[in-house]
Amino acid sequence: MIYVIGLGPGGKEEMTPRALAALERCDVILGYRTYIELIAAALPAKELRPSAMRQEEERCREALALALAGRTVGLVSSGDPGVYGMAGLMLEVAEGGVEVEIVPGITAALSAAAILGAPLMQDFAVISLSDLLTPRELIERRLLAAAQADFTVCLYNPSSRGRPRHFQWACSLLLRHRPPETPAGWVRDAGRQGQSHCVTTLGEIQNASLDMFCTAIIGSSQTMTLEGRMVTRRGYPLEGERA
Repeated sequence: MIYVIGLGPGGKEEMTPRALAALERCDVILGYRTYIELIAAALPAKELRPSAMRQEEERCREALALALAGRTVGLVSSGDPGVYGMAGLMLEVAEGGVEVEIVPGITAALSAAAILGAPLMQDFAVISLSDLLTPRELIERRLLAAAQADFTVCLYNPSSRGRPRHFQWACSLLLRHRPPETPAGWVRDAGRQGQSHCVTTLGEIQNASLDMFCTAIIGSSQTMTLEGRMVTRRGYPLEGERA
């Protein structure tokens, strides 16, 4: 049996009861080193097997081998395992050879949105700026399409050492179809120690120094700033606005 478990931001209080119960049922837990470190203190009796970034397929194959040997295996992802996580790859590797249960978690878009206010009240698009597995040309098409369609846009993996200007590039594309005063915000280490955030505008956020621990949200035409928070209006008529 393999549980693919979403840890949310990583703190125990941010995990669902279902995720915690799945972790308790596991004999051995595999994951990227940073994610294993987030849960190690809460699971002192468990066998934990951390591994490096870009070893996702090897991790899944190890999980499958352990499960086929009769062990109950946990494969952990931050956020939700079905959103840029390990769920899809684990299902591909397992190919029905062992039971796989996907345990959802709070993804970064939702954690960041709650900190920034309520920016996802209408339709929104989630786009990763990492071009490790997705061609830059396709990312550009998706950014432009989301901007033209007036989606609120949530950006994952905004910048890294190998992509220091990707976030500025993405903002320049969104500015083709959004005014610079469009509300925008970023969150670093959402739900973790040292969390920080900022509510600003699209014109200003492009100057922010963001990294892989950040999530950015760019508002739509229906997004406003209200007492320092981003709010995308759902469309409910408020008192005084009703005919």
